[in-house]
Amino acid sequence: RMDQAVLLVRNELPAPGLRLAARSGSCHQCLYQFLAFVPPSNGSLRKPGTASVIVDTQHPLTLLLNSSVSDTELCKIQYHFGEFGNYSLVVKTLSASTKTVSCDLIINEGPINSYLPILFAFLVYMGILAVLIIGRLFMKIDPVRNWVYKKLNPRETDRLINSELGSPNTTESINCDPTPRLWSTASRQRLHSLDTFRGFSLVIMVFVNYGGGKYWFFKHESWNDISRLHFPPTLFSRFVFIMGTSIALSLSSMLRWGSSKLKVLRKILWRSFLLILLGIIVVNPNYCLGPLSWDNLRIPGVLQRLGFTYLVVAALELLFTRAESGTWEALYPALQDILPYWPQWIFILMLEVTWLCLTFLLPVPDCPRGYLGPGGIGDFGNYPNCTGGAAGYIDRLLLGEKHIYQHPSSSVTYQTTMPYDPEGILGTINSIVMAFLGLQAGKITLFYKDQHKQIMSRFIIWSIIMGIISAILTKCSKEEGFIPINKNLWSISYVTTTSCFAFILLLLIYYLVDVKKLWSGAPFLYPGMNSILVYIGHEVFENYFPFKWKMQDSQSHAEHLTQNLAATTLWVLISYLLYRRRIFWKI
Repeated sequence: RMDQAVLLVRNELPAPGLRLAARSGSCHQCLYQFLAFVPPSNGSLRKPGTASVIVDTQHPLTLLLNSSVSDTELCKIQYHFGEFGNYSLVVKTLSASTKTVSCDLIINEGPINSYLPILFAFLVYMGILAVLIIGRLFMKIDPVRNWVYKKLNPRETDRLINSELGSPNTTESINCDPTPRLWSTASRQRLHSLDTFRGFSLVIMVFVNYGGGKYWFFKHESWNDISRLHFPPTLFSRFVFIMGTSIALSLSSMLRWGSSKLKVLRKILWRSFLLILLGIIVVNPNYCLGPLSWDNLRIPGVLQRLGFTYLVVAALELLFTRAESGTWEALYPALQDILPYWPQWIFILMLEVTWLCLTFLLPVPDCPRGYLGPGGIGDFGNYPNCTGGAAGYIDRLLLGEKHIYQHPSSSVTYQTTMPYDPEGILGTINSIVMAFLGLQAGKITLFYKDQHKQIMSRFIIWSIIMGIISAILTKCSKEEGFIPINKNLWSISYVTTTSCFAFILLLLIYYLVDVKKLWSGAPFLYPGMNSILVYIGHEVFENYFPFKWKMQDSQSHAEHLTQNLAATTLWVLISYLLYRRRIFWKI
């Protein structure tokens, strides 16, 4: 199967038998897992004892061979097996006098290169991009542009010619409906970098949710994250970040156009309610089993967390929004986007203190206080039922085990049996902090409007600050820090690290799209302007054609990658068509 190889163990030792165990390189402080018993060789027939096992190829493995009698370690091998490879492990005695045991790994059949489909897909998309760029350059040539317009729309071309030659219909032709002009003006004033940022995160999120070609590096990390902060642990956090940025801009716009705070608050409450309701419906898609049943209804989810986070951050911003500048802005102009909102910062710091106290001080039955591990076979199997520590305990206590996610990412590598929800209650606190940092990015764009150097320099400063905090919290390591980077827990180090990268990414997109205008933001701009529709649509229609079809070989990365890329591209095209027709689904 995908991500697997065959290992044949040949035991040429006369006695005793061998016990083969393995431990994944991605499993921190895990117990060795028994794989097979290898019988001793038959000396009279000179026939070695053999055993075949299936081994994982996603991460390096440590193989451990022990004597089945004395449990003495005979050899230990670290190796990264290749997908669909065929290997032999030969155990024999080098010298009869010293009884030195050797373990030799032999490649019987080489593994395949499962990454070639990614390279091919990359070249295809780059080719499409090159064709579009060349086509756009050709369209800047007047004869080419006129010829294309005449072929595509001859009536429109005739109208333009008549207009230029002084046709009697000139006035009628020029004085067309002013609505498109007003719309385009509003579109130009909109920060397209925000929509591009949102769309970029959303498109990758859709691709990953559809399977990501079944590649292991497109899956969520089993527990702590540090090596794959680009995919996919940061996607949801980027979405939360840019939601906070949009809150600052949208509330400012509504209040500037004369909406009362009470009216805006009602809109905030209604939108939060709709997001939470849609989330509960979308995250429980057992429609073929009949109506939703409360017995196994999952309560937390992505949209639910977005809805509650939006409610808190938007209400906080609305409560402390001020129409006039104060004295602090005059005294400290460099902090004019921070000091006037000191009550917000106090509230956020209090929330973070609450998270720290609950995480590290709350007593959890049969678990060490402040436990942040995955449980299962992790931590040498000492805390099998402590998955997520206080975060998991609070969810199970308040929501019930049947109402949270039943198959966490830790269940495969760490063999956990406890349900755990990565969108649980305690982690929502830090998603509010993440959105608040995005809100700060929005305030920067408001306070320093059209001052591009100021905006970009402050994005850099915030990125550096977040990076320094992350380095301190994690000690620049995956497992040994004070608070590891963990998407399942939404730890504060995860928030500071992902916000560091979010500020950098927003800076780059802002520079390319809104400052230098070297890039229109396409194609990510289109799903970014219809994000709710694309997200809900891709969840609801995930298992329907043309987003999914029966594959010829379900164990082929190439087929999975083709299907997932086709489905993701289709949603980009749908969002583009909606953009062209000016259809935007807003909640």
